[in-house]
Amino acid sequence: MPQKDPCQKQACAIQKCLQANKYIESRCEDVIRAMRMCCVHAGENSICCSGFAREQSSTEPKIPGAS
Repeated sequence: MPQKDPCQKQACAIQKCLQANKYIESRCEDVIRAMRMCCVHAGENSICCSGFAREQSSTEPKIPGAS
């Protein structure tokens, strides 16, 4: 039996909140924050976090001269 994704509960909560709030992200900040925290703890063990990992790396500030 496959192991349950550690952040699936938070991912489902985001979808439910967004649907209930006509996809206005600002109304779901608390559940999005909970998902980010789960992803910090679960890391690569969560398939649900793959989009959050890409989002975080693309929004990190760029340091001039750093590679």
